[in-house]
Amino acid sequence: MALTNSSPTLAIIYASVTGNTEQLANMVHKAALAKGFRAELYAIEDFPLTTLSKFNVVLIGTYTWGSGEIPEELRDLYRTFETLDKKELQTAVFGTGDSFFAEFCGAVDRFRDMLYVHTKLVATLKVELMPQPSDSIRCEKLIELIKVKRMQMFSSENHGYR
Repeated sequence: MALTNSSPTLAIIYASVTGNTEQLANMVHKAALAKGFRAELYAIEDFPLTTLSKFNVVLIGTYTWGSGEIPEELRDLYRTFETLDKKELQTAVFGTGDSFFAEFCGAVDRFRDMLYVHTKLVATLKVELMPQPSDSIRCEKLIELIKVKRMQMFSSENHGYR
């Protein structure tokens, strides 16, 4: 992948029941736009899985269901990543949850583990319940980390090593 002047295309795909993860996804989207990414925000029901490979970076937002389970509406996306042959794809996963439960943001952890194997996982972000204004700083740091890792990836490609 050659370094170009155009900004990378970033997809933020999320599922939300209470609105907390949607609110966090909007904060991440705002941070990505502010850092110069061409960022597209999708609720999972509006995201065509066949377009996944057109993105340079994919961020997944999830709530946790039951005992740390991935929500039903995100399972097809999860399986698509398991079979996607795009190890150079940068990914991150974020989510909201309640630390009252034994497995805080368990779906984030499950996505993290799978993405680590199948993509270039950059980071995870977990937020307690409803995102607060202070969480926007954490979203900015997440996006900054993605930007730094992209620059490192391009630098190593241009120098012939990885």
